[in-house]
Amino acid sequence: MLQNLTLVANQEFAGLASNERIQRTAKALEQNNITALIAESGAEAKRMFFELVPDGAEIFMGASVTLEKLGIKDEVDKSGRFDALRPKMFAMNRETQSREIRKLGGTPDFAAGSVQAVTEDGQVIIASNTGSQLGPYASGAGKVIWVVGAQKIVKDLNEGLRRIEEYCRPLEEVHMQELYKVGTEIRKLLIINKEIRPGRITMIIVKEQLGF
Repeated sequence: MLQNLTLVANQEFAGLASNERIQRTAKALEQNNITALIAESGAEAKRMFFELVPDGAEIFMGASVTLEKLGIKDEVDKSGRFDALRPKMFAMNRETQSREIRKLGGTPDFAAGSVQAVTEDGQVIIASNTGSQLGPYASGAGKVIWVVGAQKIVKDLNEGLRRIEEYCRPLEEVHMQELYKVGTEIRKLLIINKEIRPGRITMIIVKEQLGF
C-alpha cells in the first residue's frame, strides 16, 4: 500500500525549477516583503540558516523533512547552542500543561521549517495536519526561516494547491505511516500573499530536491 501511494504521487511536481524560474520567484518574494536567498546546495543552505540565527536563540521547529535531511533539526535540538522549544514541548504533559505548550509554540523568537509550494509571483502555501506551525508562521514568531527545495516552485496558486494534493499528500502519508503508523490529512492551509513586516520572513531556496 505504501509503495502504491509513492507511485501515485504526481511526478509533474518533482522536477527542479530552472535558474530563470528561481530568480523570477526570488524577485517576486522580495517584492512581497519576504527575503529570498538562493543556495547552490544543501550544505550552503545549512550554512546560511545558521548565519541567520544567533547562538542561544529561542527556536520552534515545524516538522520538516527538509530540515531533517540537512541536519538542521538535530543541530538545533541537540547541540545545546540554542533554546530549542520542540524538545521541551514534547517533554511536557499535554493533559496538565497544554496552556504552557501552546504559549511556547505560539510566539517563539524564531520559527523554522519549510513550505509545500511557492508561486512564481511570490505567494507561499503551507499545508498542515495539526496547524501547530501555522500561527507562528503567520504572525506569532518574531522571525521565520524557511528552507525550500527548488522543486516546490509552481506557476500559480492553483498549481500550488494541486501540488499539495497530488504530490505532497501521498508522500507525507507514506512518511507518517513509516514513522508513527498513522495517516495524515490536509486539514489546514496557510497562504501568505505578502508579509506586512519587511525582514521578518526569510526563504532560502535550494537548487536541490529537498523534502516533499
